[in-house]
Amino acid sequence: MAENTSSRKILIVDDEPDIIEFLQYNLKKEGFVVVSANDGRQAIAIAEKEKPDLIILDIMMPELDGVETCRLLRSKKEFATTPIAFLTARDEDFAQITALDVGGDDYITKPIKPRVLISRIGALLRRTAAAADEDNAHIIEVHDIKIDSQKVLVFRGEEVIEFTRREFEILWLLASKPGRVFTRDEIFDKIWGNDVIVGNRTIDVHIRKLRERLGDKYIKTLKGIGYKFEF
Repeated sequence: MAENTSSRKILIVDDEPDIIEFLQYNLKKEGFVVVSANDGRQAIAIAEKEKPDLIILDIMMPELDGVETCRLLRSKKEFATTPIAFLTARDEDFAQITALDVGGDDYITKPIKPRVLISRIGALLRRTAAAADEDNAHIIEVHDIKIDSQKVLVFRGEEVIEFTRREFEILWLLASKPGRVFTRDEIFDKIWGNDVIVGNRTIDVHIRKLRERLGDKYIKTLKGIGYKFEF
């Protein structure tokens, strides 16, 4: 695999020791950290302790089968988006549909081909990472400040810092590129647009109000050039 897997942890859940051994060998060879469980109840306990990045879950297990295990995992907030790949010798349509209906992300049938397995796992992890990036694209965190563009709110810890819409837009612009200097013309263009005429002191007033609420350490003035947001 070309991607870095050294910090990715996978939980294998199967009541067949040979299957666990086979999967462990192939996954460890690719650089994954691997933990295992022999049944559904043990799987939930280990998942809560180990916080795996992906779970491979056999459907046919005694006591608590894979479908019910998946249902219980999905009911817990910390596993709501953890990718789960079902593993089974059964290839009937109803088994696949049931597995996916309870929250499974993929369905892998036995006998397992190592290259196919690794490829499917890689695809699941990439898809999850892409979704997480998309979810977090509206949030900027620098030091103790969190800026949320969807809610149009700024937090310092649990405290909400109030800003007007224009003040927030300037803050988001500067914080989106920490360390980059924005000229006054750039700020005018991106916040007000070329068709809106504002006074020369407008940006200065907005910057002053941002500093009054955030403190002086975040927004720096480069005299005669513009402003930047400090890391």
